[in-house]
Amino acid sequence: MGHKFIHPIETRYRTEIADLFTEEKKLENWLKVEAVLAEVHAELGNIPKEAAKEIQKKANLNYVKLERVKEIDKEIHHDLMAMVKGLAEQCDEGAGKYIHLGATSYDIEDSATALQLKEALNYIRSALLELLMTLIKLTEEKKDLVCIGRTHGQHAIPTTFGMRFGVWAYEIDRHLDRISEVLERISFGKMSGAVGTMAGFEDKGMEIQKRVMEKLNLSPVLIANQVVQRDRHAEVIFLTSLIGQTLAKIARENRVLQRTEIAEMFEPFKKSQVGSSTMPHKRNPHKSERICSLARILKSNVIPALDNIVLEDERDMTNSASERIIFGENFVILDYMIKGLLKNLQGIKFDTVKIEENLNLTKGACLTEKVMVQLVNKGIGRQEGHELLRQSAILARKENRYMKDILFENNKITNLFSKEEVTELFDPHKYIGKAVDQVENLVKFLKNKYNC
Repeated sequence: MGHKFIHPIETRYRTEIADLFTEEKKLENWLKVEAVLAEVHAELGNIPKEAAKEIQKKANLNYVKLERVKEIDKEIHHDLMAMVKGLAEQCDEGAGKYIHLGATSYDIEDSATALQLKEALNYIRSALLELLMTLIKLTEEKKDLVCIGRTHGQHAIPTTFGMRFGVWAYEIDRHLDRISEVLERISFGKMSGAVGTMAGFEDKGMEIQKRVMEKLNLSPVLIANQVVQRDRHAEVIFLTSLIGQTLAKIARENRVLQRTEIAEMFEPFKKSQVGSSTMPHKRNPHKSERICSLARILKSNVIPALDNIVLEDERDMTNSASERIIFGENFVILDYMIKGLLKNLQGIKFDTVKIEENLNLTKGACLTEKVMVQLVNKGIGRQEGHELLRQSAILARKENRYMKDILFENNKITNLFSKEEVTELFDPHKYIGKAVDQVENLVKFLKNKYNC
């Protein structure tokens, strides 16, 4: 009976980044670190050069098979040592006895994990860059598409879709900056033996660690105990969650704007797509909902990542089991979310008729701020003008009338403004402030920064 998957990141949500977190890839990285360690030992005269060459030749998946390593692990209950034994079995002429000399398990594991997370962050950076390019394009294209802005779920004043997309693009830009910063802090490994003293390497520990990390393109920690400290790894997990929350925020707004009574912007919906098993008319924003749902998993994994920082004495293994789950889980899910949101944004549809209808839904009440400012310019106090317009808005809502018609009946208004001036004040397309300028400045900044 073949293996049946349980976790949907193996099936429904799997993307190419999953290849970085397979058991085969993990074994490959471990072997790579062991090969480099043997190479450095040979350079320093600690082991025969021929032995190091044999270890380097055999330290790959062509010789060391995952199935065999698992067999050994079942016998000895130590997966890293199972790899060492599996590699030793393949080495000729006694070279196997020099494998893992002076090292402890987490010298290999943590250095390999640094390679893994470094590669994964670079992968996510490329995916986010593609998403950012789409957001920049939408920001520029919709920079002057005026729509109603909402605060607290209520109509506020006019804004533009370009402003909305621009806010999201700028946030993705910050995440890209964060990735660069976190990449620097996670790209550290160690080769310092049990409890970190380097005693197993005698007087050559500092040089061995330095050379091994150079060959792995990692930085050596200045000091560690038996593990690289987990604040570095927790920061990676937190970053994936932080990015996920931005994606969920964008997806949530897509869902809100797709509501039947709003209906301004829609995620892609194929001709053959089914919205509901029982209600044929439904066009559910399930792609956006899925992104919001998966963001909750990323967020929940921050807790074990933080708990993994608190290890006893020079180390314990309470970090190990959870890290087998949260690293791969967060990166695969995050990549799936990025790709899903990218498809949504690339196929997004706008209903400009509905956008305009919603812009005027409050019959001009969304422009009372503009009128208040003009009242001040005409000599009426700001607080007095605010109260006048508040009372007028209540009356307009109660009687379902246009604000300008209510104001036409107010002597304070007609003494200061002509009907033509009042009508001009209630054009929502002429009250977007510096929205377009801000968008153009942002687009210019991002295009210069990313050379696009």
